[in-house]
Amino acid sequence: AHLGPGRAEAPRMITRLMSFGFKYGIPVDADLVFDVRFLDNPHFVPALRHLPGTHPDVQEFVFRSGEAAELLGRCADLLKFSLPRYEREGKSYLTIGIGCTGGRHRSVAVVEILADNLRSQVELPVSIVHRDIGRADHATAQDTGPTSGTRSGLEGDKP
Repeated sequence: AHLGPGRAEAPRMITRLMSFGFKYGIPVDADLVFDVRFLDNPHFVPALRHLPGTHPDVQEFVFRSGEAAELLGRCADLLKFSLPRYEREGKSYLTIGIGCTGGRHRSVAVVEILADNLRSQVELPVSIVHRDIGRADHATAQDTGPTSGTRSGLEGDKP
């Protein structure tokens, strides 16, 4: 019997959603990259500037516009179509970069919601990496805790 990605007997392809800031460079291991800099920027709202995109207030701000919801739907549709096909072709890992200016607000919010969407609709493991959320030039002592870094959506690994 042939064993490999896409077979029930073998590990499934792991999809990694990575938020990042374009000002720090595009992730070198990204297979696909989406630019969300056209969405409203919480950085310019004093009450939101210090909060990361994992915070509900920032997510509400980012997704209050119809454009953010439409972007999310279109990205989700593309990925629901393409992820099984990447797995069928034998990929073990697929990294999807979603970038905004600093990688702290918009890209983080989009990654969080998109990951939840994909987990409920695609039978593949999805993990999250927020590459630039804790960068020293925009982090403060109060927000470098559990909301920064990597969070896996794999079975048994709850945030």
